[in-house]
Amino acid sequence: MQNFRLSHSCMIGLLVGLATLAHRVRAEVGSFSSCLQFFHKASSPRGLGGPGYSEICQRYENTYHFASLYCKQRRTPIYSAYVFSSGGRKRYRVAWMYEPQLANSRARPEMEPIPPNMTDQNVLESQAVLQDYMNSTFTKGHLSPNSHHKEDQDKNASFTLTNIVPQKAGSNSGPWAVLENEVAARLIAYCTGPAYIVTGVLPYVRPRWIRNRVAVPEYLWSAYCCPSFKSSLPESLHDTFPTFAAIGRNDRLSPQDIVPVNPKARNSTRGYDVRRMPLETLEGYLRERLGGPVNVFLDQCL
Repeated sequence: MQNFRLSHSCMIGLLVGLATLAHRVRAEVGSFSSCLQFFHKASSPRGLGGPGYSEICQRYENTYHFASLYCKQRRTPIYSAYVFSSGGRKRYRVAWMYEPQLANSRARPEMEPIPPNMTDQNVLESQAVLQDYMNSTFTKGHLSPNSHHKEDQDKNASFTLTNIVPQKAGSNSGPWAVLENEVAARLIAYCTGPAYIVTGVLPYVRPRWIRNRVAVPEYLWSAYCCPSFKSSLPESLHDTFPTFAAIGRNDRLSPQDIVPVNPKARNSTRGYDVRRMPLETLEGYLRERLGGPVNVFLDQCL
């Protein structure tokens, strides 16, 4: 498999230094130091960051809700990390938001509603806006899904475009949604302590774009870490704790070496299959595609 150094594309034309202080308020963009609670053992994934990336503590209504690693040049997150807390009210419509500090490090440290026709050039250069998705063939795919959060504020916070990647509808409302529901049911039934989830993307080797602005991922991936779980696991789930992972197709025409296609799947979802796998297998694919070692969870969630 051809290697692709994601950090190279994020370094083009970027200046690092978004962790400055503004008006004596700690910046929410530039460091995960304020939101390490969303990572197992307070340690973010290794091998997925580096110069040119923006670490975002996703802050809404003066509270942190999850963390995202963002690439301004690609105008998409590389991953989002959160603590699972499924339940609460069903999904409802909220205003889409953006991250002011990606455009201006001195801006307020809160995500804000994004105007339907954003014209601020600093925002347009630093992140995706609603216009990017209009009349495209892609839906707005959550990396930290609102269905994996219980509190209304957590759900609302997931509707920031810095948590969104272009995702085909057949994946978003098909096999990927099945995976999210499956993981939620499993963690509710058997996880007895905090469950940490990291969901991210595998880019194309040769980047593809919406409107020459927003990078489209070839695959989505997700992994959970549940250090404390019931000892009375069904035999069929013995290999899925303390951690397990999956990769989902976002392109019907991608080769089948990573995720095979089920020829018996419905036409609307065929080609958007999801393959479940051990964490080590996922990290192997990440290593091959990104060109370096990757550890999603410190000490493999042990």
